[in-house]
Amino acid sequence: MKAVKYMIMAVLLFSLALPFSTGKAKASETQAPKHEMRAAWIATVQNIDVKAGMDKQEYTDWVEETLDELKELKFNTVIYQVKPTVDAFYPSELAPWSQYITGDKQGTDPGYDPLQVMIDESHKRGIEVHAWVNPYRITMPNQTIESLADNNVAKLHPEWVVKYGKQYYLDPGIPEVQEYLIDTVEELVSHYNIEAVHMDDYFYPYRIAGETFPDQDTYEKYGNSFDDIEDWRRNNVDVLVADINSAIKDIKEWVQFGISPFGVWRNIADDPTGSDTQAGQTNYDDLYADTRQWIKDGSIDYITPQIYWSRNLAVANYSVLLDWWSQEVNEYAYNHPVNLYIGMADYKVGDNFDQEWFNPYELPEQIMDNRENGTPLGQMHFSLKQIFENPLGYADIIRNEVYTEHALTPATPWNNETLPKKPNKVKADKHKEGITIMIDDKKHTDARKYVIYRFDGVKEGDYENPANIVDVVYSQEGLTTYEDTSAEEAGMYTYGVTSVSPTGVESKDAKTVRVRVR
Repeated sequence: MKAVKYMIMAVLLFSLALPFSTGKAKASETQAPKHEMRAAWIATVQNIDVKAGMDKQEYTDWVEETLDELKELKFNTVIYQVKPTVDAFYPSELAPWSQYITGDKQGTDPGYDPLQVMIDESHKRGIEVHAWVNPYRITMPNQTIESLADNNVAKLHPEWVVKYGKQYYLDPGIPEVQEYLIDTVEELVSHYNIEAVHMDDYFYPYRIAGETFPDQDTYEKYGNSFDDIEDWRRNNVDVLVADINSAIKDIKEWVQFGISPFGVWRNIADDPTGSDTQAGQTNYDDLYADTRQWIKDGSIDYITPQIYWSRNLAVANYSVLLDWWSQEVNEYAYNHPVNLYIGMADYKVGDNFDQEWFNPYELPEQIMDNRENGTPLGQMHFSLKQIFENPLGYADIIRNEVYTEHALTPATPWNNETLPKKPNKVKADKHKEGITIMIDDKKHTDARKYVIYRFDGVKEGDYENPANIVDVVYSQEGLTTYEDTSAEEAGMYTYGVTSVSPTGVESKDAKTVRVRVR
């Protein structure tokens, strides 16, 4: 994910002497959006955000504490890395257990299912889980094939493996590799109640100076219809992306497929329709990932470009790229809508050569710029570690000035636009600890979640104002309960409960109930 460091040394030559912005993050100027992606990437590779060696209870405790804190910060989604290499954070018939769970040799069974625990605990808190997979990467730098588990596909099919730099990869041009990768996604979607499958920026590996990716033989065998090896490589990735999306939808139409690519498609010097940037590497020319084509094709549900630079960096300016990606998504929306989210560089706050990142308001104000732009529907933050470490107090600014109210995750109605019915019955029971809301929906099966609104007095208020959202709760198969412990003042409250479909479409009307607090 930190591949942006490959922006080449040209970036390092840039220095800034501009003053920091001051004051608040402009959040008070407009009402916070009711729908906004607020996701945290949880990176497991090399144990960036998750330590190894926890037993089930220790791991469950960590998950609960992590999710409670994210909930307090009003995040609504986790992007959980479940396949950091050709391995798995869940019991799989196609890949060995990841070494990053136990800290032992790859293939060591931890004795529990980390992904299932994350899903269960997230959904208890109304938080979505996007399962993050890395398709081609077999090893991290300097790791050997011999160190892998015997059932790793790299050992079972050594003819699929290529070495580039200090790492091993599955060769993207081999049809059997593509079939295998599709099978791994199908297994994941079939067995787990996730909201999305998520890929990041690792397709063909970042270019290494003086080295050529060793797939000439594969090209000669499978690329006869292409005059140029680079066009063939891009097509390999395009086909995989489209086929994975189709495979997901064949199993569960509502499960999303999202990709968070490197922040630059192409530089304007290489393509007049590219962004006004001078990135050292780009998706199209170096990673062979034609990210714009996926938007055109509608072969993804969301795209999250990693715009990991400040608003004053000349070679790759945040504001320039924000406008470029927004324009691309808007231009092709008539063909197939794609939700645009922005990848945020939390890991750079207080730790970068670019002095703008020593301004605690740089990242919060980038979020406000996203809102002002109007096309991005939220953010994904890299990564959990920085959110919790809170360098320079930037996360406190987000908590107090930006993510001030709850937000619903954006919908994907193109996967199924059916409007769910409002809940059948809603009851409220006042007791010493708070108010229990009971949602009886045995007759209705089209709700995946419910949104609980609360209004002072005996009348319903504004359902579009997120300040009135108490929480989001997942359906519990017919009878769903929720404890509201935040209604402290004496008086009458009106609760309105709406249904939310698996694709995020909210019911037109709400079922209401009134309760007096003494």
